[in-house]
Amino acid sequence: MGSAMDGSTGVYILSENRFLREALSRMLRKQSALGALSGPSITAEVKAEILGAGVRVLLLDSVSLFLAEDDAIQKLRAEAPALKILLIGMEDDDQTFLQIVRRGAIGYLLKEASAAEVVGAVRAVTNGEAVCPPRLCRLLFESVAQQTHWLPQSRSRSQWGLTRREQQLVPLIARGLRNKEIAGHLNVSEQTVKNHVHRILHKVGADTRLDAVDLCREQGLLL
Repeated sequence: MGSAMDGSTGVYILSENRFLREALSRMLRKQSALGALSGPSITAEVKAEILGAGVRVLLLDSVSLFLAEDDAIQKLRAEAPALKILLIGMEDDDQTFLQIVRRGAIGYLLKEASAAEVVGAVRAVTNGEAVCPPRLCRLLFESVAQQTHWLPQSRSRSQWGLTRREQQLVPLIARGLRNKEIAGHLNVSEQTVKNHVHRILHKVGADTRLDAVDLCREQGLLL
């Protein structure tokens, strides 16, 4: 894998491109004094390494990996809530950007970003800042403004009537846990969880689990 990191400050570079992993590792060590580890995918060994090394930033170049159905990265974030996600080499696509932000990423750099910009973004994210191109930043403001515009309509449905158990499920869904994991956490059957999730989606008027979480957050049911 990569080099040892200094204390609890560091980066994990997740990419199938070995050349990219090695080049970024060298740049980060040289220009930002951040140690870096790297690997091609999320495995049990990689997960243990990230958790054990106190990694603060996960740097990856794959939208499909970030949004994978197995939710490997979301499960990792559930165990390491402070872990920041920075995506690089991305397309200049509005919907992809918004989907990535809703999923919890804190940085989004396009394919044309320079090496210096990548290092600067890692440093910014490490310091608690968010990073994206100016045009997409404007898109994010417009998206939030649009949501605010429709908020009264959403609040007119605030009496969703979520049961206490359904309200307990919402933060677990937000953590990226799957039905089986939620069932184990609440000591109920997986089918019971499926039924609860189905009712939650119906009550809040959402098509997906992620949309349901966003709506609940707007209503103050999720911090």
